[in-house]
Amino acid sequence: MMKGFRKQANWVVMTAVICVLAACQPQDDAAKRSAATPAVAPKPPEAKPPEPVKPPPLPPLFRDIERRTFQFFWDTSNELNGMTPDRYPSRPFASIASVGFALTAYPIGVENGWASRTQAVDRTLVTLRFLKDLPQGPQAEGKAGYKGFYYHFLDMQSGQRYASWVELSSVDTTLLMMGVLFAQSYYDRDEPREKEIRELADTLYKRVDWSFMQKNKPLVAMGWFPESGTIPHDWKGYNEAMMLYILALGSPTHPVKPEAWEVWTRTYGESWGVYQGQEYLTFGPHFGHQYSHVWIDFRGIQDAYMRERGIDYFENSRRATYAQRQYAMENPMKWRDYGENVWGLTASDGPQQTLQEYRGEQRQFRHYSARGVGFRENFDDGTIAPTAAIASLPFAPELVIPATEEMHKRYGEYLYSSYGFLDAFNRSFDYEIPLKSGRIVPGEGWVASDYIGIDQGPILTMIANYRNGFVWEVMKKNPYIREGLLKAGFEGGYLTPKEAPIQIPANADPEAAAARALGTAESRAAQAGEQQDNPPRNQVPK
Repeated sequence: MMKGFRKQANWVVMTAVICVLAACQPQDDAAKRSAATPAVAPKPPEAKPPEPVKPPPLPPLFRDIERRTFQFFWDTSNELNGMTPDRYPSRPFASIASVGFALTAYPIGVENGWASRTQAVDRTLVTLRFLKDLPQGPQAEGKAGYKGFYYHFLDMQSGQRYASWVELSSVDTTLLMMGVLFAQSYYDRDEPREKEIRELADTLYKRVDWSFMQKNKPLVAMGWFPESGTIPHDWKGYNEAMMLYILALGSPTHPVKPEAWEVWTRTYGESWGVYQGQEYLTFGPHFGHQYSHVWIDFRGIQDAYMRERGIDYFENSRRATYAQRQYAMENPMKWRDYGENVWGLTASDGPQQTLQEYRGEQRQFRHYSARGVGFRENFDDGTIAPTAAIASLPFAPELVIPATEEMHKRYGEYLYSSYGFLDAFNRSFDYEIPLKSGRIVPGEGWVASDYIGIDQGPILTMIANYRNGFVWEVMKKNPYIREGLLKAGFEGGYLTPKEAPIQIPANADPEAAAARALGTAESRAAQAGEQQDNPPRNQVPK
């Protein structure tokens, strides 16, 4: 708008000068010119708003990643009962969270022609029937769950609690139920077997007694042990439990009260602030910015907390992704290879729980652990997990695409295999000590030996969401998810009835609103352009 104003001012000045010069010329010359020159200066061209930034296309590598990652779930799940291993090839036990991702992966395979709908229906029915019939109860042994919740890890064959250290997990049950409800909404044909899928999904979700996990109402506890009772830690602060509260609010049988969301967001506490040049709600390990977004499209919808901040949770995760990458570029701990296209801290495998000397000082390293940076939950031992970057594709494709290609190009020979990227790598760890898992590649550092289901799942699903919003669009049809969002106070976007008129406050300034929207678009365009102008330069331990 300012550019257009300045152009108009220039035209006024030029017109005045022409008129003055014309007065000084002989009349006959002036008459000749008046016949050929319009009396009014032509209207200057209007300034056009910048074109929307188009999402960059995905290179062929991403199709290969998708196919290999889908095959992880298809090949490693037990065909007889649908149990999906927590990790592979070590495959010690099933993870109910991995099962939730597997149930989401099968339709992605159908849509891409990697499995037939009949095959996917078969596998899904086997899984849901098995889950429904598994024994539940308060006993410490011989059970798969209690009050509709499931134990975090189950035996791959029997489906029962794997060991006495395994908890009845509220958040892992949530990940399972997200997959269950996704299946319910995807298999929508008027056909007996697909009807059975929808009925089984309804049964599984409705029997989860969310109030059972509320020792400190209205918050929800992290879990329960038959030996000792409820875990004395509730889901609070900003993290992946957004999806847990949304499912708990949407339950038609055992819901938590709407005040649970208000109290949950009240516990965000000091998580909001500026970190690495981004103002956002922080959480260190990047999975906290990804898991809920696998199934729920947060673009354009806001709860009361985000309305006050003027953004949505999707934009929050975008900023978190930029902060992660900026941290790697600054690399304050001087880890090997960290940079603009080598980044990604989340919960992942690692080399070993040990203290070793690095650059003249003692550094702590871990095996499986949450890694991340922010205002809290800070831990970084040089271990990069590709899922942290790749599963952020919808948030910041301009960062994720070059990072994915770079990691594949530089480390693919030993990091990329049958089912895509192995879980993690650490270029700085080359100590000759016994390892918890993985191996040392001479001259290259430590590399994981396993794929982990809860890291594979976000890679596959978020690439699908980036391509066409597939998982998001299916889940928008699910009435329980919608109900949970509405009870949490989310408004706007696809939650607004199409017939409802847009409400504009009486004191709203349309020009100011347009200017803010234009400023946001220009900011993102500039950020994307910055990437093109500067090409690459070369919480709970398991």
